[in-house]
Amino acid sequence: MTIDDREISGPLRVVRVLSNGKRRYDPASKARLIEACLDADVSIAGLALAHGINTNQLRKWVKLHQDRKVTRQALTVMPSPAPAAFVPVVAASPIAQPPPGSPSQPSSPRVRLKASLPNGVKLELEDADEQALSVMIKALGRCHVPAG
Repeated sequence: MTIDDREISGPLRVVRVLSNGKRRYDPASKARLIEACLDADVSIAGLALAHGINTNQLRKWVKLHQDRKVTRQALTVMPSPAPAAFVPVVAASPIAQPPPGSPSQPSSPRVRLKASLPNGVKLELEDADEQALSVMIKALGRCHVPAG
């Protein structure tokens, strides 16, 4: 394919020249030139020379175009769903209490559970046995126990 086949021949049209010498080019013709540079069989240096643009400047435009394209693709990817505001409740069997007046000797060590939910709710379970603890962890799905 030649440059003329892409309908972009001759120097880019300058829209404005700033006081520091920088030039602003026609956005449509600049975009066509950048798209032409994305072809695998095209020399960026050759296109830059043919259009009166510095090769490094054209390479920078192409890189910016590719970076923007990647960013747009990343933004269109489906975001992960927000954490649920509610946690499903799992019914637990009641904890057997020793009869009044009998020496209470717990069969398993008692623990304390602190959980912070994604929506900011904090949950504390004190003096719980293994069964209550496992039911709570299943209900939460995940648990954050602060160190301390």
